Amino acid sequence: IAYLVLAGYPWDSEDKEYVLVNNKCQCVTVTSKFVPSKDNPDEEILVRNIRIIVPLKARENISDPLSPLRTTFVYRMTELCKKCNPVEIELGGEIYKAQQSNSCDEPETCYTYDRDKCYTSTFPFHYQGEIKPLQVALTPASCYTD
Repeated sequence: IAYLVLAGYPWDSEDKEYVLVNNKCQCVTVTSKFVPSKDNPDEEILVRNIRIIVPLKARENISDPLSPLRTTFVYRMTELCKKCNPVEIELGGEIYKAQQSNSCDEPETCYTYDRDKCYTSTFPFHYQGEIKPLQVALTPASCYTD
């Protein structure tokens, strides 16, 4: 059982469900909302939903189409909920930068392409009887600004 204290944003303007985590890299969405209690309809209880999409035919190294298929997927709530963007806070009249996690230097394991990152790979390119290694973008929209 995990207890999380997170600020979220509304999933839909008419629904009172809030998105706590939307990790596109690991295909996980965590939402929460208050619903009437089955035991006491006058009370509301907090319900959290965790939606995990396991990508089929995901590779161990997503940038290498020849790497073996991934068979193990690990989800840790502490890693999904970490916030690494520093925020400015005021303490004693001075401004400090702080971040809400201490494991931000560790690389994130990605099970699919994070559309905000540029992924490339080297492919053999046959041209005029020669094979040349060619660097290609696997996510062109995030690799090129135009």
